[in-house]
Formats: sequence, C-alpha cells, structure tokens
Amino acid sequence: MTTGEAVERIVGALAEVAGLRPATPSLPMGRADTAVDLSPEVVRIRLIATRLPIPPLLDEAVRAVRPVLAGTQWENARLRLVVTDLDGAAFTRPAVPGDRLR
Repeated sequence: MTTGEAVERIVGALAEVAGLRPATPSLPMGRADTAVDLSPEVVRIRLIATRLPIPPLLDEAVRAVRPVLAGTQWENARLRLVVTDLDGAAFTRPAVPGDRLR
C-alpha cells in the first residue's frame, strides 16, 4: 500500500466516527489528507472534535484506524491522535450513540 492509499483509507475510516473530522487548513482547497502524517514510527492524525466527551471518540478512532494499518509498513507505528480544535457544535449537540450528524 502506498502512502497516499494509506492516508485515503485512514480518512475513510475516520469518516465513520461520529464526532470527529480531520483537521484541514481553512483554505478553499483544504483536503482531509493534509491531516495525516505517516512515518514508520508514528502515524499522526490531526482532528477536530464536534462532540463531547472526547476520550470515547478517540477510542473509536483508534478502533477504526488500526485495522487500516494492519499488514502495512505502519502496522507497528504509534498512533498519535491530536485534537487541534473543538467545534462549537460540540457544546450544543447532545452525544447520541450511533448519530452520524456532523
């Protein structure tokens, strides 16, 4: 798997996690793949939380991303999830299990 393919799959896996989204530059052409850095030692993903509480969201993100890395050169890399921002919607939306509203 190429780096680009891995990043695309990671972003796709994160799309299934309600309450988190990749942190992208606030440019018109900001792309989700800019939120992922891959190295053999560390896979760093910058995220924006849209729901609270954050720790269960990060646990779910780990469960979504780890299978994507299985069998790749990043399989044994540390997974570092960095919440760079908290969307104001997190304070107004109740945490509802299974809700995919973003």
